[in-house]
Amino acid sequence: MSEGISQPDAPVEREGRAKGDLFAKFDDLIAMREGLLASGVEDPFNLVMEKVLSPTRAICNGRETILLGTYNYMGMTFDPDVIEAGKQALEEFGSGTTGSRVLNGTYQGHKECEDALKEFYGMDHAMVFSTGYQANLGIISTIAGKGDYVVLDIDSHASIYDGCAMGRAEIVPFRHNDIEALEKRLKRIPADAGKLVVLEGVYSMLGDVAPLKEMIRVSKEAGAMVLVDEAHSMGFIGEHGRGVAEAQGVLEDVDFVIGTFSKSVGTVGGFCVSNHPDFEIMRLVCRPYVFTASLPPSVVATAATSIRKLMHGSNKRAHLWENSRTLHKGLKDLGFQLGTDEPQSAIIAVIMPDLTRGAQMWEALLKEGLYVNLARPPATPANMTLLRCSLCAEHSEEEVSTILGMFERAGQATGII
Repeated sequence: MSEGISQPDAPVEREGRAKGDLFAKFDDLIAMREGLLASGVEDPFNLVMEKVLSPTRAICNGRETILLGTYNYMGMTFDPDVIEAGKQALEEFGSGTTGSRVLNGTYQGHKECEDALKEFYGMDHAMVFSTGYQANLGIISTIAGKGDYVVLDIDSHASIYDGCAMGRAEIVPFRHNDIEALEKRLKRIPADAGKLVVLEGVYSMLGDVAPLKEMIRVSKEAGAMVLVDEAHSMGFIGEHGRGVAEAQGVLEDVDFVIGTFSKSVGTVGGFCVSNHPDFEIMRLVCRPYVFTASLPPSVVATAATSIRKLMHGSNKRAHLWENSRTLHKGLKDLGFQLGTDEPQSAIIAVIMPDLTRGAQMWEALLKEGLYVNLARPPATPANMTLLRCSLCAEHSEEEVSTILGMFERAGQATGII
């Protein structure tokens, strides 16, 4: 870690901290943040978009900026049909449901959205949640309880870990994308115990893809059920955009697919689809589904319209893959260290030497007119600092070329390349 950041070996005790102050646990992080801002860089975690111009451009901190740090993979946020569906639902059904799905919060739009998901995945059941986080939290905590085991990749998303904690299942982590490690962990679990293996199609920090075919085979041989989070692959990866499980030919072997509307679908919400014959009981026993308000009518209308359009999004998928290959090769040729040897998804992670220099590079790019995500520990694997680039199907060939020029100038100015 750079000397520009205050990161002492022993925990820092903040001056004036009252005894018993529950915020004391955050003192190290507070000191790190203060040290970063004291170095003079703009706050990378407080960006404001004053106006969004398109799926790929916005006014950020007063500057017109190319967006390379959103999850708007398929560029659906400004699709005219999607916007019109939202407007119509807002006028016909009002601004919100003011109720839970199991009480007064299921409108016609919620059923239509779930029907669109069932059609998209070719599955029997679909549940829509208020966020993707709640989908993982709800499904995992409900089906894997005390006495059960959840076997998960150590780099799993926070919502997966939180779902395990809420359900009080035994957590059994294995080394990232390591098939042999997964198999060994499964063999150590009692044969008659309930087992859920949780995998992700694309891991969001490095943009790498899981070897789902082999992992699902190992899991099924051990008698485990399998849940795959396709948040960062739904809409883009696979012939029909159903994700990595579809691309690897194992979608029918997955018991539960989790996804989100806040990425390729271009709105907000989460979902789970399944062929399990008893899946509908989840509507009565899943606490994050039962005890929260349902999504507004305008949101589910935009989601349903977007999902149906993504069924016919092969041209967009092809263009997004071309963008990914071009940007990955260009950054590699410039001398940047990347998270994957080859492009595997719409996410391309650029590895920085440390947080201070990563923040400097982030700021240099922002001044060039480019926004990317600055990702830092503990959210990142192996304590890496990353500049995470998330491509969009609406990025033009010219924009990708412009982005490479911005990276070259910023990299040279900061000494990264």
